[in-house]
Amino acid sequence: MAANAVSITGNSLTLVGVPWFALETTGSPAKAGLVAFCATVPVVVSALTGGPVIDRIGRRRVSIASDLICALAVAAIPLLHYAGVLAFWMLCALMAVTGLFHAPGETSRYVLVPDLAKAAGTPLSRAASLFDAVSRGARMAGAALAGALIALTGAEAVLLLDAATFGVSALLIAVGVRGLGAAEPRKTSAPVSLTAYRRELREGCAFLVRHRLLLAVMLMVMLTNGLDQGWSSVLLPVHAKDNLGGPDHLGLLVAVFAGCALLGALLYGAIGHRFPRRALFTVAFLLCGLPRFAVAALVDGTAPLAVTMAIGGLGAGMLNPILTTVMYERVPDELRSRVAGVSTAGVLLTTPLGGLAAGFVVEQSGLPAAMLMFGSLYFLATLAPALFPAWREMDAPPPEAPRPGPADGQAPEDRPRPAEQVSRKGPSRPCSEPEANPRCPSES
Repeated sequence: MAANAVSITGNSLTLVGVPWFALETTGSPAKAGLVAFCATVPVVVSALTGGPVIDRIGRRRVSIASDLICALAVAAIPLLHYAGVLAFWMLCALMAVTGLFHAPGETSRYVLVPDLAKAAGTPLSRAASLFDAVSRGARMAGAALAGALIALTGAEAVLLLDAATFGVSALLIAVGVRGLGAAEPRKTSAPVSLTAYRRELREGCAFLVRHRLLLAVMLMVMLTNGLDQGWSSVLLPVHAKDNLGGPDHLGLLVAVFAGCALLGALLYGAIGHRFPRRALFTVAFLLCGLPRFAVAALVDGTAPLAVTMAIGGLGAGMLNPILTTVMYERVPDELRSRVAGVSTAGVLLTTPLGGLAAGFVVEQSGLPAAMLMFGSLYFLATLAPALFPAWREMDAPPPEAPRPGPADGQAPEDRPRPAEQVSRKGPSRPCSEPEANPRCPSES
């Protein structure tokens, strides 16, 4: 969690620093959107193809290599700028490198959570909430720090600090995550080949397509992620630059949203299990979507937008723990890296287009019209859980693993009779492993 917090703090520095750096050096919202496009297209590619690679190389090794490569790419941006040789295409290329390599690292840490929770004796829903809360807190701290540093020292210094956070994250994983079987390479009898790789990738895709709820989640979040990317990479930075107080106000707004999202994640971890997931998920998404776009477009000043983003942050903080718990409950460990990679690629599929479209719409129609257009689309997307039947599965108990058949040589009549099964007290699996048994009291 410490490594993930440090790495996500760096991502928040990038979230604020790179759009501001692009706006300062180019003066064009469309070019800022193009930088965001170049940074996110490789994320989709690496997330889609990275699941089998993560399994073969090992989650620990992938996380370390990912952070080290991102550190070098991010540090190169300000260093080339200081040397006076940074061209716009170089900025796009370096951001593409970070996008290509940071997604496998995040996926590697994400899929380790169930095994770490089991080793720690922590219920899975609480581990998922804590993991998301730490991530939200890191985003809050990183955004506030980025806004202050840009105002004091410039965007270049923020990017250098971002590079340092990637290095620290790699060191923490290298030293701290040892001896965990799930973090090591998966041994397989199949030789390393393109055919085996395609088969493993196809297994992840097929599992996702067969499960209506997971597929519905991916399609909805695919659209909202694209709209969020347009908001964070173009719409909000341009609004802060033209209508608010500059980078410190931008950092403040992002920090307020992230801080309240942290509170929302903690609230869900404490009391969220008492409410139906589907209803809570729908209300939370409605709060964090349209209102911030509408207030930014129609109301002047930082304070009204900060209040709106605070309320939206509370709702946003409850989304990931719900989705993460659903994913962990329904995807077996042997497919987790592959399914997580495919689903991550799916939800990021529209992200490259979000920043590009936002920059184009701002230059063609103006900022208020772009805000209202993106907010309206967001509102329509958030109605999906209330309208489509597949989302009802979100409140259904997770499917239990199939019971093993009789041992060789054991006749069917040798199996325990129903009366014998009923006479046994307690669940079929011990409550020391609540993540394996949804009927355990700690999970009810």
